[in-house]
Amino acid sequence: MKQHNVVFTGGGTGGHVFPGIAIAEKLLTEKEKYKIAWIGSNSGMEREIVKRFNISFYSIPAGKLRRYFSIYNFLDLFKIITGIIFSLILLKKLKTDLIFSKGGFVTVPPVFAAKLLGIKVISHESDLDPGLATKINGRFSRKMLFAYKETKENWNKTFPRQELIVSGNPVRKEIFKGSSIRGKTLYNIPESKKIILILGGSQGARQINSFIEDILDELTKTYFVIHQMGKPDYKESRRENYITASLFTDNFPDILAASNLVISRAGAGTLWESGVLGKPSILIPLGSGSSRGDQVRNADFFEKNGAAIVLKGKNLNPDELLSEINRLLSAKKVRNELEKNVKLLCNANSAEIISNIIKQDI
Repeated sequence: MKQHNVVFTGGGTGGHVFPGIAIAEKLLTEKEKYKIAWIGSNSGMEREIVKRFNISFYSIPAGKLRRYFSIYNFLDLFKIITGIIFSLILLKKLKTDLIFSKGGFVTVPPVFAAKLLGIKVISHESDLDPGLATKINGRFSRKMLFAYKETKENWNKTFPRQELIVSGNPVRKEIFKGSSIRGKTLYNIPESKKIILILGGSQGARQINSFIEDILDELTKTYFVIHQMGKPDYKESRRENYITASLFTDNFPDILAASNLVISRAGAGTLWESGVLGKPSILIPLGSGSSRGDQVRNADFFEKNGAAIVLKGKNLNPDELLSEINRLLSAKKVRNELEKNVKLLCNANSAEIISNIIKQDI
């Protein structure tokens, strides 16, 4: 039996890595048929994540692509060219049959190298609006996969030649195995306490961290707060009813399962991991001044579909957040409606759908 070599590429954030891991896990249930490797940057967080799942990792130089004039564009151009050369060597060495791109600037050199070598490319976009790297990779991909039908419809106007598929966003299998009982036992949380889970991503969310600090006295009087702060802002908690961490790893599925309310940014990965479990969420998206605005559009889409509460704007303040938390945690009917709508929006079998597409294409 021939073993097919599938190379995944993606990096920069957990949102460009964990969904790819979810698909790799499906393929690796047939280890005799599929061999998996991952290409990422030599400075990103993806190396640590990928190796945790026992997948071979290879690094290449990665330059950032910017939509505005910057001297760094010229410097990073050399990194991109070097990344293409490294990718050509790696893809040949790995005897690659297909490359799956999950997003991030590190994916551009491997995808371009795959095109030069005649290797099949499938790309996936998690956000409502595709990023620049996805738009570039789309020119070299035989299939484009999207989380939302609205993204497919808009893409079709620009790149009409590929096969376009709405697949949803894949979620790693460990998320579905979380136990509310284990999550509560982990921190000795009383059954009577409602649990608020605050997720700032791998780097944290300074605005959310600051808001929570301002209203923490009020929150911990009534609720149990579990706060992922990110490495830059991490402070160990010595307060009752308050747990902090820089980043959750193995115990995250249990913590998520136990939570009654999630407060987070609006990155695609976080939205779907909490969404497939039907968790009510308050989203505080990263604004266009700090990003390309994809989180705002993700959040607005979920709010429009009745799948989350969104707080944003320059005048947003801690008291407004506290008021919304109290309103949601005292209104079971509202939480039930959010749970129903977010489960409708976030299909739970996306990893299965995408792994089958890969199998059919090899």
